[in-house]
Amino acid sequence: MSRFNLEILLGIILVSLTTAILVYYGLNEQTRMAQASESQQARAIEVGAGLFENNCSGCHGIKGEGILGLCPPLNDAGFFTNRMKEVGWSGSLEDYIISTVSSGRAVSTRPDQYAGQGNPAMPAWSDQYGGPLRPDQIENIATFILNWEATALEEVVLEELATPTPSPEEADDPVSRGRRVYLDTGCGGCHTIEGLSAGVVGPNQAKVGSVAETRVPGMSAEDYILESIINPGAYVVEGYPDNVMPRNYSELLSNDQVADLVTFLLSLK
Repeated sequence: MSRFNLEILLGIILVSLTTAILVYYGLNEQTRMAQASESQQARAIEVGAGLFENNCSGCHGIKGEGILGLCPPLNDAGFFTNRMKEVGWSGSLEDYIISTVSSGRAVSTRPDQYAGQGNPAMPAWSDQYGGPLRPDQIENIATFILNWEATALEEVVLEELATPTPSPEEADDPVSRGRRVYLDTGCGGCHTIEGLSAGVVGPNQAKVGSVAETRVPGMSAEDYILESIINPGAYVVEGYPDNVMPRNYSELLSNDQVADLVTFLLSLK
């Protein structure tokens, strides 16, 4: 075989191999892309779950079950089937979630159930509106919430806030009772206390028992904290919006619960 013919044969073989490889990858591209998409989706859900727990669960519940009188459930059939009709949203549910989380909500669309008329319903979470989260993080939160659709089969019926039966030691300790109120009523969704909550929309409360003494001349730390709970707009910490904290804690909590919450916060020094 001449050198010329050998080169032709090798060229044909290389072209055939290249064609076979391209055909193979072409036939498997759809499967590969589907697997890559599933992997990205799983990663987004995983990241979104962590972001939801740190930033949203304090108000909407760790499983999206909501808190009566404070924030509605997200992990229920009604949210996926009726919510967009209720608010007149014409886009996708994903866009609705991203929009609401990003810019917040000035007033509740259901003031008879959550955060009464004239109260702030939800702060803005996007850094484009002064919040702490990037757009991609909010998209991950939306992906995580949408992941509930497959199992959100029934309408969630919210129950009154109920504190678990405390131990005898906890029942006799107002600080422990107040800590439980802090956790149960969503305070950690906006405030940080190291080792307890990681909210960043509201002021850090790690040393609020000491800091409260310096806020208003002539006002005790106890009075300042109490007023901040029942009338959040009275003394707004510089650098934080005055439309974040719900105004209905005096209705949502009993006098004893408020007193215990104040005692707990006073202990943080």
